[in-house]
Amino acid sequence: MDLSSIIGIIAAFAVVVVAILIGGNITQFVDVPSMLIVIGGGFAATLVRFPLSGISSAFVVGSKAAFTHKKVNPRDLIEEITKLADTVRKSGPLGLENVEVSDPALAKGVQYIADGYESDFIKDSMERERDLYLDRLQAGKKVFKALGDSAPAFGMIGTLVGLVQMLATMDDPSTIGPSMAIALLTTLYGALISNVICLPIVDKLDSKFDVEEVNQTLVIDGVMQIRENKSPALIRDMLIAYLPEKQRADLVEAA
Repeated sequence: MDLSSIIGIIAAFAVVVVAILIGGNITQFVDVPSMLIVIGGGFAATLVRFPLSGISSAFVVGSKAAFTHKKVNPRDLIEEITKLADTVRKSGPLGLENVEVSDPALAKGVQYIADGYESDFIKDSMERERDLYLDRLQAGKKVFKALGDSAPAFGMIGTLVGLVQMLATMDDPSTIGPSMAIALLTTLYGALISNVICLPIVDKLDSKFDVEEVNQTLVIDGVMQIRENKSPALIRDMLIAYLPEKQRADLVEAA
């Protein structure tokens, strides 16, 4: 679970709630029409931008990657791939049948090797899976970006609606308060949804995309080297290129 995303969102809302409680009552900042305008309007605008069939899956994949996706260290992958290569050297491809593998993509590649598939098939299959997964991450990012763009826009629309209602009923003082609430709270809701939830998730998915692209490419290269029965030391040396400079030195020293 990615605690930084959850902690950040909770902390941001907590700061706002505490500030509200210090200066007044929380119920003053709860307005159902404002929520309908911002949340309902934001989702409706997102539906216009994307096919209905793809929005739900993109939203689920994006949310999963942002909040629950397990971080994989490339150094750990290299160590695991090196051990798998050593197993193949000692016991042959069938020796991989009883080996537990932590990474799903690596586990699939290991199973391909154990089943005796050709190198071209393994490479094509794993590259296709990587590309499709990255496409799903991109689709999730686009959905959250659309929500982040739409929420402030509908906050402004709600402000205009509230102002029009207030100006239209200036002769009735009892309507001025509710109209002003809609006018101001829609802007608040739109800013919170955009800047606390949607846009930070977009940035998080951007970084996840880069990390996943490197990790899965590393896995594909490692699996192909194991399939070619290269020595564990040679595979380690080839895959070290995926690491930052400091981690390379640490891994070489540990080896």
